[in-house]
Amino acid sequence: MGRDYGSRDHRSHGQGQLRLNARIQASQVRLVDSDGTMLGIKHLSEALAMARERKLDLIEIAPQANPPVCKILDYSKFKYEQEKKVRESRKHQKAGLLKEIQLRPNIGAHDLDFKLKHAIEFITNHDKVRITIVFRGREMQHQDIGAKLLEAITEKLIAIAVPEAPPQRERNRMMLTLVPKH
Repeated sequence: MGRDYGSRDHRSHGQGQLRLNARIQASQVRLVDSDGTMLGIKHLSEALAMARERKLDLIEIAPQANPPVCKILDYSKFKYEQEKKVRESRKHQKAGLLKEIQLRPNIGAHDLDFKLKHAIEFITNHDKVRITIVFRGREMQHQDIGAKLLEAITEKLIAIAVPEAPPQRERNRMMLTLVPKH
């Protein structure tokens, strides 16, 4: 019956967060200067004094090292740089979406040009483009027309994109994925 159901903070304590200045718990630290030069192993009080002297913060960079690695930096500037790196990496993750363009094997020349204009737009936005040719009824017996159409499309877009794999057939469809050249 002696269980304590009091309110506890179940969030991770400092998980992923850096300790700085007085929150560093080690007695000795491996000290790195703001420009990256190694200053050696120092007592925590000595490292804190050096940081205060320069009007900067002492940040624990690698707490699992023995002794922990600490760097003398401006914390707000360091935090801004870290957030900037995260934003930059998120920006690059978006690249590579898959866009699909569907055609019929007996598409008109103007209609094909219109669809290719969209494909070029997608590829210049760094997206993959899947071109799908859908066969219906008797068109299934003339899949060679679809293969020739995919070859022609590849020829027209070869300057900006390359095929990811050879054309694939699946039931009543023939597909080709084009990847932007970098």
